[in-house]
Amino acid sequence: MHPIARVLVANRGEIARRVFRTARALGLTTVAVYSDADADSPHVAEADSAVRLPGSAPVDTYLRADLLVQAAVDAGADAVHPGYGFLSENAAFARAVLDAGLTWIGPAPEVIEQMGSKIESKRLVAAAGVPVLSEVDEPTAADLPVLVKASAGGGGRGMRVVRDLADLAGELETARSEALSAFGDATVFCEPYLETGRHIEVQIMADRHGTVWAVGERECSIQRRHQKVVEEAPSPLVDRTEGMRDRLFAAAKAAAGAVGYTGAGTVEFLADETGRFYFLEMNTRLQVEHPVTELTTGLDLVALQFGVAEGARLPAEPPPSRGHAIEVRLYAEDPANDWRPQTGTLHRFEIPTEGIRVDSGVETGSMVGVRYDPMLAKVIAWAVDRSTAARVLAGALTRSRIHGVRTNRDLLVRVLRHPDFLAGDTDTAFLTRHDLTAPLLTAEPLAALAAALADAATNRAAARVLGRLPSGWRNVVSQPQAKLIGDHTVRYRLGRDGSLGIDGVHLVEATPDLVRLAVNGVVHRFEVGRAPGWSFVDTMVGSIAFEVPERFPDPAARVAAGSLLAPMPGTVVRVAAAVGDRVDAGQVLLWLEAMKMEHRVVAPVAGVVAELPVAAGDQVDVGRVLAVVRDESVLGEPVEGS
Repeated sequence: MHPIARVLVANRGEIARRVFRTARALGLTTVAVYSDADADSPHVAEADSAVRLPGSAPVDTYLRADLLVQAAVDAGADAVHPGYGFLSENAAFARAVLDAGLTWIGPAPEVIEQMGSKIESKRLVAAAGVPVLSEVDEPTAADLPVLVKASAGGGGRGMRVVRDLADLAGELETARSEALSAFGDATVFCEPYLETGRHIEVQIMADRHGTVWAVGERECSIQRRHQKVVEEAPSPLVDRTEGMRDRLFAAAKAAAGAVGYTGAGTVEFLADETGRFYFLEMNTRLQVEHPVTELTTGLDLVALQFGVAEGARLPAEPPPSRGHAIEVRLYAEDPANDWRPQTGTLHRFEIPTEGIRVDSGVETGSMVGVRYDPMLAKVIAWAVDRSTAARVLAGALTRSRIHGVRTNRDLLVRVLRHPDFLAGDTDTAFLTRHDLTAPLLTAEPLAALAAALADAATNRAAARVLGRLPSGWRNVVSQPQAKLIGDHTVRYRLGRDGSLGIDGVHLVEATPDLVRLAVNGVVHRFEVGRAPGWSFVDTMVGSIAFEVPERFPDPAARVAAGSLLAPMPGTVVRVAAAVGDRVDAGQVLLWLEAMKMEHRVVAPVAGVVAELPVAAGDQVDVGRVLAVVRDESVLGEPVEGS
């Protein structure tokens, strides 16, 4: 083994920045790679040098092993860290790195091959005595429900639940398409689907001299779309189940020992409330949720990865865990709208860092696109006990200022404050059982009033004459000021004493960025930000974004009734209808791929497809008309061609 001096991170965003942080602390120089879509990404600016990967699609850039190895050689790197996702569990990539004379920060290619395949890994660990869920080769009605999974991947992509045999073929096709797009491998398989369970995983670290650590467990049961949303260490279930931790650690070590594992890895299990568990998969790389293990053990897992790759020996035992850590994944998505990914410019991105760790791939001004995963940041808190960690983390999220894209922030806060979560009663159906999609800020009229007053203050600040006078002030009372803020028509009449003509509400202060209102004697603070067409209001109890309509909208921007508009930029991957087809409400018309997942576009009503101006392969922007469906209940003459 040779000492590492210069490392290329074959990844992007948050994980690239995370690896760079440790590399700098170790005195290493860093090399970034970037697609055209990532040219302005923070990870590119933070690296000592960067190499462009021409193109924007993952299959043309971050999934091109040849380009990544050549980038490392060209930049003079002597090691490659794969991060997570993309080619991090691709044995051919690991071999290509080693064949180029570079150090691979990860297990041997043969191990990745064995454990990276969910099908092969189950066979191996079962032979080592680890309990597994059996694979279902050709599902029948008696086997349902089953879970379709991508053999080469993770993160919920290429994963589909099938409850009706008639849906199996279509879901297999969708899973294969997602898996190929995300991981470059379309192999999928089926296994029994357990509606509820606890997702428990064990962090493994092993050196080249035979020492294998089980570095504590994590619980990742709260998920959406089979993707983890909240992760914590230690697991509440394991904490209260006698003997479970010892059995988990023994099973994880047996799984690692079955293939002579080295480096960092994670063995994942599905457990029930009695403490029984079954092997799901082994991730042969660093996990997204590794910070909770770092905060509870004091370890730097990335530093250990570098050390193992250089041939260092681990101590006989890992340090003991202490306290409790909770991590949440902050996504650009709309939980109330089927978790639909969101895109746009982050006009403001500020998360309080007092007592909080933030691992993020974005910053104020970053553009959130459709090419990659919608995760904006991981926000993590540590405390001496679980309830304190949850309270600290919820408070930091509430005080965060995130303008420009809708996120799952409010849902995360509601999870952290939910009685069942605080009691440790969580499973993979938690978000199905509890609807937590309501916004935190429910006093919308007051927030809308604050937005209107801040807007008026902005206008007055720019006034060329009498700029000190409050907007709408009259020597003789006339009529209220009126402004449309979102769905609210705000009306107020400002008096000399700060009265607004609204019972119990007085103006204390109004600037373009800050409004203070006294409501029945209690002063409330509203921070206000603006972007074209939007007003953002932040308070200590929540935030809200108001769409501010144009005063003079363009008539040409109107669309025909029944138009289906692209909810996000993306690529049309399949079309299942044609002009003239009669369709039922809810019938899939086409599939739109964005952020490495496919999204169905369905008919809103029963009717006839009158227009279908897109085809498979088309790139579409948000708001593009994808199809027009004429409502069957109001159809007159039949559509030509029907």
